Formats: sequence, C-alpha cells, structure tokens
Amino acid sequence: MSERAEIEAFGLQTGTDGGIVRRAIISDVPAIMRLLRQVLSVHNASRPDLFKPEGGKYSEKELETIIADGERPVFVFVDAGGEVLGHCFCIIEDYPETGACYPRKTLYIDDLCVDSGARRRHVGRRLYEHVKEFARAAGAYNITLHAWEGNAGAIAFYRSLGLTVQQYTMEEIVTSNDERVVSNEQRATSNW
Repeated sequence: MSERAEIEAFGLQTGTDGGIVRRAIISDVPAIMRLLRQVLSVHNASRPDLFKPEGGKYSEKELETIIADGERPVFVFVDAGGEVLGHCFCIIEDYPETGACYPRKTLYIDDLCVDSGARRRHVGRRLYEHVKEFARAAGAYNITLHAWEGNAGAIAFYRSLGLTVQQYTMEEIVTSNDERVVSNEQRATSNW
C-alpha cells in the first residue's frame, strides 16, 4: 500500500509539524537500528541481568526481512525533514477458540520507541493512533504489548493512551552463580 493510500485508509493526515506515520522501508533500517539501541539502553539500565549493554534486538538483515513481511508491519514516524523519530513493530496474532476462550485476533506491539530527542512531541501518540486504526482495519479485537517494570516512563505513557493491565508476568530469580544476577531483594531496595 502506498504511503498516501495508507494515510487515506486509516484517516490520518500529516501533522501540523509536517511529520507523518508510514510503513517502514529498507532505507529506514539505519535509523531503526539506532532507535533499537536506545531501547536496549533503557532495558539494560533497569535489568542488566537480562539485557546486554550493547548489541541489538535484530541484525540489519533480520530487520530487512521483517520490513518485507506483510504479516509483521513496522510503522515509523518521519518528521518534515525526513528523519525517522520513532517506530512501532507490530505482529498480528490469531488465537483459535478453545474450551475456555473465544477466538480472537490481537495486534501485538513488539516494540515502540521514540527517539530520546523527540519525546514529548506526540510522536509516540501519533504512532499508536495509527497502529490502532490499522488494528481496527485488520479486524483485531485488541492491542497488547509488554512493558518492563523498571520503565516507569513507558508505563505512564501507555496508561495515558488508555491501555490497561491485562495480566502480570511474575518472576523469582533462583540462580545466584552469575554476577549479572540481581536478587529480588536488591531490586526492591534500588530504583528498579
């Protein structure tokens, strides 16, 4: 779908700042890789026992494959100067009916990031609103995502969009033979 057709299909217009939300293209890969490093940095700061200080969620080749995959859309916010200031990775998940649950289609947000220099400029809100319209058009029942406990800014942002807690993932660290491991007690007494 062309950028213009996608905008018309989801009723979104370019903002007063000239920015636009569109599907990611291969030439966006370097900017998305930069944003993914910012995400890793935030996660490493709150959970160094799980996240490496350097690296990436995807290689450039993996990211190119994801961008080409129509089932896993990646949207970007691009400012009037053509700079990618945010991204949102999406996965459409189909859940069949079970003895306990109704069938449903869910749009899962695998990763949403706004460049640290562009925060509080409604980039994340614009990305989310675009994704919400995309989810409706795709016939999704709901949108889900995960937010790490130590990422208070992200949690507050998602709540401001109207998202609510669906379920909790609980953990207890049971291995202490690795210096990366931080005990539950240490986390409880720090700024996690």
